[in-house]
Amino acid sequence: MTDNKDGAQAPSGPAEANRLRDAIDRGGTGDKVAFSDPAAAPLGTDDEAAGAPPTYRQARAAQRQEGNRAAGGGSKGTPADLNAGMNWWTGAAIAFAIVAILALAWLLMR
Repeated sequence: MTDNKDGAQAPSGPAEANRLRDAIDRGGTGDKVAFSDPAAAPLGTDDEAAGAPPTYRQARAAQRQEGNRAAGGGSKGTPADLNAGMNWWTGAAIAFAIVAILALAWLLMR
């Protein structure tokens, strides 16, 4: 970060790019569901590798462009939160498989 005339630190482009990535992960841009998305190369990484990290102005422009897709974002859900409804289906499928195996074994033993 660089200092402003008044001594306050100016916002950084990489930090703003990270905020944009978090908004995208929360579903705040409207182009994906609210789910953590592990990225091989997070936003701004390619620019930093080239020796020119994104400026604050560039990151804000990208944020405005992404933000035009949808309003607001939800909370970022974990995989356990998103799959909570699947737990009883799994239990039912296992119970059904056990009953089927026992019934087949009973028929074969007769």
